[in-house]
Amino acid sequence: MKIAVVGGASTYTPELMDGLARSRDQIAVDEVWLVDPDRTRLELVAGVSTRMFAREGHPGRVVATTDLVAAVSDADAVLIQLRVGGQRARHGDETWPHLCGCIGQETTGPGGFAKALRTVPVMLDVAEVVRAHAKPTAWIVDFTNPVGIVTRALLEAGHRAVGLCNVAITLQRTFAGLLQADPLQVHLQHVGLNHLTWERAVDVDGVDMLPVLLRDHLADVAGAVDLPPALLTFLGAVPSSYLQYYYTHDAVLSRQLTSPTRAEAVMAIEEALLKEYADPRVNTKPEALKGRGGAFYSEAAIELFGSLLGNDEGRHVVNLRNDGALPFLPDDHVIEVPAVVNADGITALPIAEVPTDMAGLISHVAAYERLALDAAVHGGRDRVTRALLAHPLVGQYEPAEKLTDLLVSENKDYLAWAR
Repeated sequence: MKIAVVGGASTYTPELMDGLARSRDQIAVDEVWLVDPDRTRLELVAGVSTRMFAREGHPGRVVATTDLVAAVSDADAVLIQLRVGGQRARHGDETWPHLCGCIGQETTGPGGFAKALRTVPVMLDVAEVVRAHAKPTAWIVDFTNPVGIVTRALLEAGHRAVGLCNVAITLQRTFAGLLQADPLQVHLQHVGLNHLTWERAVDVDGVDMLPVLLRDHLADVAGAVDLPPALLTFLGAVPSSYLQYYYTHDAVLSRQLTSPTRAEAVMAIEEALLKEYADPRVNTKPEALKGRGGAFYSEAAIELFGSLLGNDEGRHVVNLRNDGALPFLPDDHVIEVPAVVNADGITALPIAEVPTDMAGLISHVAAYERLALDAAVHGGRDRVTRALLAHPLVGQYEPAEKLTDLLVSENKDYLAWAR
């Protein structure tokens, strides 16, 4: 079995490689091809990945290349984890929206929209290479943010794709620890759009333990999602941490205006990680990798690969076509919910009726996402302004106009239509 990782020079990659090295009985991988245009970083990441495989006695081969065609040729699965523009573009996404009094964030609000505009055309180009050269049955697993918009772009273009995020598995592991339960026995009623989700039930052996979590572990749960405990009690649900940009907008913006960006922190972490990857004695995940983000990334990916590529049918929280699962959204929209996954495909599990307030916010953001994808595929200043105006974190014409100018100015090198 061959797996290709596009964006293989990411400092995340050793997290994935550690999971593959430890899971050879679950996924019989013969080759992992890491492809990236950054030769220097690629060699460092491939080197530590090879040593990690050797340490675990994994017989698979790790191959580093800048040749996308070679990397994906005859692949059984292709994991894409791109960051067009790198951390410097992310720093921009986290700062220029502040000039209009808006949240600066890499996947949400104006910054997240900018990332979508940079990313979707590149992802579609990569996916066409996968279509032409990978196995006809190959899956594209999208770990590239904004996952919902990118995954819908891939599905609309007819690719065999599924989106993956680590929010659900991180909360699953958090709840399992608080309840002292086996994580595999903890199933979430996770509903919404990527980075706009709520946990509405936490099933452990057929019993909903969410009331127990909100009663006995409220402070810990609220701390895990950076939201006020009283809000969780009021909702009777656990929002993802990305809901802080909506539910506590002003407080978050105030903190952002006086704090370093996450991009600046990540750049420092990556510099330290790359130094460790360069050390020929390092053959395990460095401790510093925990600070990079992406907790449980490898577990989520390995478990999904096991179901897609093997005989291990499983339940996974993924991004997939709605197809009636949320009746208030179009069928072709992409939602993030639990699904049954096996080698034949992916089917969303039944979803309980969503409360009006949550359904309203989901619908509002979904409308923005549809306009955002239209802008990413077709370009044009008016499409950008319309998408920004539709976003609930913008919603006013004058800021939308100014944000459009800022976005285009900051990203013109990545937007063919804006040059």
